[in-house]
Amino acid sequence: MESIIQIKDVTKTFMGRDNTVEALKGINLEIAKGNICGIIGMSGAGKSTLVRCLNFLEKPTSGTVLIEGQDLQQMGDAQLRKTRTEIAMIFQHFNLLMQRNVLDNICFPLEIVGMKRRAAKKRAAELLEVVGLTEKAKAYPAQLSGGQKQRVAIARALANNPKILLCDEATSALDPTTTKSILGLLKEINEQYGITIVIITHEMSVVQEICNQVAIIDDGNLVESGSVEEVFSRPQTKAAQKLVFQGERSTSLMKGKRCIRIVFRENSSFEPVIGNMVLACKAPVNILLADTKDIGGIAHGQMVLQLPEDRVTAEKMIHYLRERNLTIEELADYVE
Repeated sequence: MESIIQIKDVTKTFMGRDNTVEALKGINLEIAKGNICGIIGMSGAGKSTLVRCLNFLEKPTSGTVLIEGQDLQQMGDAQLRKTRTEIAMIFQHFNLLMQRNVLDNICFPLEIVGMKRRAAKKRAAELLEVVGLTEKAKAYPAQLSGGQKQRVAIARALANNPKILLCDEATSALDPTTTKSILGLLKEINEQYGITIVIITHEMSVVQEICNQVAIIDDGNLVESGSVEEVFSRPQTKAAQKLVFQGERSTSLMKGKRCIRIVFRENSSFEPVIGNMVLACKAPVNILLADTKDIGGIAHGQMVLQLPEDRVTAEKMIHYLRERNLTIEELADYVE
């Protein structure tokens, strides 16, 4: 699949009077055209710095950012401004103009590029229909809920028909129900218009809801990337495991040290495989973690089991599960 964004060996260093911060350390990442890519990491990991490098709101200290094969570093001011109209951005705190009503907020980027007032208002009205806020055209931001403000921000971001939409923690200030509706809207926009979406977040649930690609940032490094399904099913790094396992801490005061993680997909999510395993092996297990998530419309479950101390019984259980084509991963140091 054709890449619309290519990030090559990108570093970003902030020089302070008293210290130096390496926010990004040699990032390499490609995002395919039409994808929804989640860039995820804990606070301070460098993910927001990375997304701001994609439109040169932050210029990398070194490295290359290519948009449709064009190097942003090599662009003059006029060409960079034109390219930025094709890379829209929405933020956590909406950034609406409080003195303008909803329609005029959406018209604002069109005014900047010189569109005539009548054409701008027509385009803004069309976008209000897309985001489901036609009746709020004359309202002011102070009269809107958080979810409505973010819908206006999305409509404004779409005004110039961008090819890429960057979302920097766009749902962090919203409640879970509103977050779900905003993510649903972004997915519809991606499917309807083919816009490539890059979502910055610290929540794995956001990535699992709508993304098909994920990149995990930890301490300025890209530690893992791939399809959401593959990273969820087999997280390779500590940072990825922490996010996938929802950041739970090691469990204390357990006798057995051997733990496994099982990933269930599709039909296996609903089979009583653990109960059948316990009956077949005639030994109990401890369930330390269990949950089910929807990834791309398909149910995926995960479970962390503490196995019996007896090695033969533990091996028998693992063999039983693998025979049923389940993904099994042994976890080191899960219990203390």
